[in-house]
Amino acid sequence: MVNTEILFERYGTTNVANQFGPRQPWQPAEVAKFFSTLTVPWWIAGGWALDLFLGVQTREHEDIDILFLRRDQHEIRAQFQGWDVQEAHPELLPSSWPFQEWKQDMPLSASVHDIWCRPHESDPWALQLMVIDTDHNQWISRRTAQIRGSLSTLGSVTKDGIPYLAPEIQLFYKAKGLRPKDEVDFARTLPALDGKRREWLAQSLALVHPGHAWLTKLT
Repeated sequence: MVNTEILFERYGTTNVANQFGPRQPWQPAEVAKFFSTLTVPWWIAGGWALDLFLGVQTREHEDIDILFLRRDQHEIRAQFQGWDVQEAHPELLPSSWPFQEWKQDMPLSASVHDIWCRPHESDPWALQLMVIDTDHNQWISRRTAQIRGSLSTLGSVTKDGIPYLAPEIQLFYKAKGLRPKDEVDFARTLPALDGKRREWLAQSLALVHPGHAWLTKLT
């Protein structure tokens, strides 16, 4: 599965910009305005999700991720009329352009979980879309189908009406790479997690990453 982490591991932060074009990520409020007429759910994910949970921006963010349900892909794609929308494809690495255009009314491949978006091919990348699978009213982790939950637990909404991915779920996805910024995000977010969120994260890490360094800090 291609995602931002794989591209950055392969090319490095600077080289990603050189290889695939610069990024100028939107702010959460801009995303909320853009999606204000959308009738399907979406959530800001990544580091921004943790900052929205904390209620303060704790660091600079080199991108902004928006999570949506795979079953809502057609409504999401229709929101990007006229945009350059590119699916990241694992089978195209290590080519110079591991993307394929996501055209209107074209179904996403089951392997696609990461989509890069910009208003025009000459513009900087503005948004990244992340796809999550579902089974009826449950979301399913792409790490293992054993980790799943009610769609109602997938996220929350800020007082300004901006939806964001639940912090324990976002930290679970960050736990795989353990990049320096992920360690910082965990340390900053941990004190704000209640017992229920800590328990969920600990159980999920124990299942997928037994012996993970964060486990001792969650108990």
